[in-house]
Amino acid sequence: MPAARRPLRFATWTLGALLLLLAWDALGLDLPLARLAGNRDGFPLRETWWMSAVLHEGARRVSWVLMAALILAVWWPVGFLRQLTRGERAGIVAGTVLALLSISLLKSISRTSCPWDLAEFGGVAPYISHWNFGVADGGGGRCFPAGHASAGFAFVAGYFWLQDKAPRAARGWLLLVVLAGLGLGITQQLRGAHYLSHTLWTAWVCWTTAGLAWAASLELAARKSRRAGVPTDADAPA
Repeated sequence: MPAARRPLRFATWTLGALLLLLAWDALGLDLPLARLAGNRDGFPLRETWWMSAVLHEGARRVSWVLMAALILAVWWPVGFLRQLTRGERAGIVAGTVLALLSISLLKSISRTSCPWDLAEFGGVAPYISHWNFGVADGGGGRCFPAGHASAGFAFVAGYFWLQDKAPRAARGWLLLVVLAGLGLGITQQLRGAHYLSHTLWTAWVCWTTAGLAWAASLELAARKSRRAGVPTDADAPA
């Protein structure tokens, strides 16, 4: 696909995913799935060593190590990252950081509580949809979207900057990011920390934020080229 058409494909995929997410929320599937993992006594897997120490705390530490490696790769790239310019590698870092910050911001203003806070699962809060903005449910709040899943999904930024110069690596990167994000999100759902929609919305927010950062970088590069009198893909005939 010509590089000039990639932003259009991004917009199409983003809108399509948004419609699917809205349909999921409208169907109200979160609670039925939460009931598969929890009961009136809570969530049995919440504090198990494998779930808590390995897939929660351990995975979070791994994500920070990967983030540090990505930052170092801006100046000392390895493998397929050598095919990118330093500015493009910095773009991956910037897109990843922006995705993480977006999730953190949304969580900071959310009044939605986690499944383990619900009275149905041994807590005190009634179930209130995250769409009821500003409505407190009596629980801890700040549970939407899924922060832990963002430790995987935020790295989707690499896909955008790799897709032109290293398309095979970009596809592999995207697959690993999706698997990591879903794995981390499902871990938290089994522990009672999130609903599945929280994980899916995290994926969408990270994808959208990183994609917009990438699209903005393309526009800035195109403007710089036009000022220098260099033809761009956008200037080429259709």
